[in-house]
Amino acid sequence: MEQKLRWGIAHIYSSYNNTIIHVTDITGSETLGRASGGMVVKAHRMEGSPTAAMNAAKIAAEQAREKGINALHIKVRAPGGHNGPASTGPGANAAVRALSRAGFKIGVIEDVTTFPTDTCRKKYGKRGRRV
Repeated sequence: MEQKLRWGIAHIYSSYNNTIIHVTDITGSETLGRASGGMVVKAHRMEGSPTAAMNAAKIAAEQAREKGINALHIKVRAPGGHNGPASTGPGANAAVRALSRAGFKIGVIEDVTTFPTDTCRKKYGKRGRRV
């Protein structure tokens, strides 16, 4: 018999310093599991690494599985904004891969990085950064 899919959303925030995985229900209002790179490694410099992201994703996946979720939409986010990098950190791909390996059916993978539509003035003055 085909198992009924119960969908959730995995919000993955990945910067160079940390990776945070937050699994919610389909509305996004109810937290079903969360973990971060800092929860699984001892050294601060390792928080953003792919290994830490993989282990954090396993923890978040386990918590979501206990609540009955078996399929996930994934929203990946980089720091973005008017001064942060718009590219994701090294942990993003590892986290997505770990979630699919954990046995979840993966739906949509979406990039939800914020970008300014109009913004504060960039730093480095009128002539830009001189290297």
